[in-house]
Amino acid sequence: MFTVGPVAENTFIARRDGADRAVVFDPGDEADRILGAIDELGLTVEAILLTHTHFDHVGAVAPVAKATGAEVWVPEIEKPVLADIMSFVPWPGFGPYESWEAEHTLAGGERLELAGFEIDVIFTPGHSPGHLSFLVNGTDCFTADVLFHGTVGGTMRDSYESLHHSIMDVLMKLPPEIRVHPGHTDPTTIGAEWDENVFVRLWRGVDPVGAEPCTVNDRAATLELFAPDYDGGHKGLVRWEDGSHDVVPGSRVVKGALR
Repeated sequence: MFTVGPVAENTFIARRDGADRAVVFDPGDEADRILGAIDELGLTVEAILLTHTHFDHVGAVAPVAKATGAEVWVPEIEKPVLADIMSFVPWPGFGPYESWEAEHTLAGGERLELAGFEIDVIFTPGHSPGHLSFLVNGTDCFTADVLFHGTVGGTMRDSYESLHHSIMDVLMKLPPEIRVHPGHTDPTTIGAEWDENVFVRLWRGVDPVGAEPCTVNDRAATLELFAPDYDGGHKGLVRWEDGSHDVVPGSRVVKGALR
């Protein structure tokens, strides 16, 4: 695992013990560092798998793909987003990418056999519309920005209902011993998040729902949960006046009624 870039994104290079073939998950930044590790380990990269296309998860995808010759797999819904990013972001030392695009798309439900791994592709939208998680050999799940250690992803770029479903009806149905590798901060397990994650506990009905008035971007809401986030800040679960919900950055929450 490499923690890269200005928002400390987790990039993963996965290989079986002693193998010389690998898969790279979410090369987010610092292409030279990622490529240096690949060269030092003497690896051949068979594929680059993207969970979603937010900037911090794709910042090094083009140079890593070009340098290694690995083909790229991207969420089907978000392939046009990736192509747009490639068309205007400069890649120093690697030339223009106006015509570059990923070779493969994934919708969820596929099983890939890459670098000696069996990889089940799980559709987990909510943080982004096409967000995927990757379950590797039935033991390790790369959840990116849907599920973190102790918290969950924000929903203002997609859908709270989708995120809730992805976590409670999909990821939390996996065996508790499965190791979780988030897109930021520390690894965890499904069982630990079932027991300890404050959002999951609230959704399970174990912990009470808050009822504090607040505003988010000057919009009135009720703060149902305000909890520590992976980056040292906070996240809030808010209920809007129309009864809908969002998971929002704590920095956008102003406690107290709208005046």
